[in-house]
Amino acid sequence: EVQLVESGGGLVQAGGSLRLSCAASGFTFDDDAIGWFRQAPGKEREGVSCISTADGSTFYADSVKGRFTISKDNAKNTVYLEMNSLKPEDTAVYYCAADLWPGSTWSEGEIDYWGQGTQVTVSS
Repeated sequence: EVQLVESGGGLVQAGGSLRLSCAASGFTFDDDAIGWFRQAPGKEREGVSCISTADGSTFYADSVKGRFTISKDNAKNTVYLEMNSLKPEDTAVYYCAADLWPGSTWSEGEIDYWGQGTQVTVSS
């Protein structure tokens, strides 16, 4: 059974940092795209970032470029999202996601598995 378990969310002041972790089980990192979406209240879910477990190539949404960094540890089957210079508009539930047959886009329709989500709240 595939599972994605997030951790690391919480409450932080604007300008602060958090690190999210996503531990995957039930499959081994091979040639997948693992990453994060987020959904703020009243808004659609948006792709934030992803990383290829094959070659480490990355994608970032424009809204987080230069502030967020995604990384992976293949030996631990874990992906991390380092979030710096956080803004109140980063407040959302962050979901880990896995696309086991990655194509050219990081979009909801391509996701095969989802985590349960972790809340990130940035106060002003």
